[in-house]
Amino acid sequence: MKKKLLQLIILLAFYSVNAQSETDANPYQKKNEIKLNLIAPLSGAFEAGFERHINKKSSLGISAFIVYDHTKDKDMNYFISPYYRYYFGKKYASGFFAEGFGMFTSIDGKKIYAADNLTFTENKDVYDLALGAGLGWKLVTRKGFVFEANAAYGKLVFNADKTDHDQVIKLGLSIGYRF
Repeated sequence: MKKKLLQLIILLAFYSVNAQSETDANPYQKKNEIKLNLIAPLSGAFEAGFERHINKKSSLGISAFIVYDHTKDKDMNYFISPYYRYYFGKKYASGFFAEGFGMFTSIDGKKIYAADNLTFTENKDVYDLALGAGLGWKLVTRKGFVFEANAAYGKLVFNADKTDHDQVIKLGLSIGYRF
């Protein structure tokens, strides 16, 4: 009886160690990601994001976009955008995805031109909330590196009449790490 009990304990210990090492070694099962948008600097901005996986098919995340070069005639100053993603791929939180997002944004106000069409006055920054949806694709390597491409479109909700436009577009080609 003692021998069988000892064998059972040893068997359970090996099973437990094996199960832990498989989960720990699999980068697809890790819950967190950090990412940098590689195309944001081309427009004089910086964008970084964090994503937390809820399960195999869904995640919550947040991204921040800050314009540092205002000489490129950009209306956007910054945005903070929380989002929810649903993944359609077979691997853990990867492949094709759809997202819904909210966005708190700071945008330059309308430019009001004078009768001579040469001088203008600019209203102060406008703060608004945008809601939208997007699509994308995510690839995760065995080492945990993340490559992502996405595009999203949204509409300003409250103060669109105080700006030169009433929509927002999010474009991303990002690289990151899953941990």
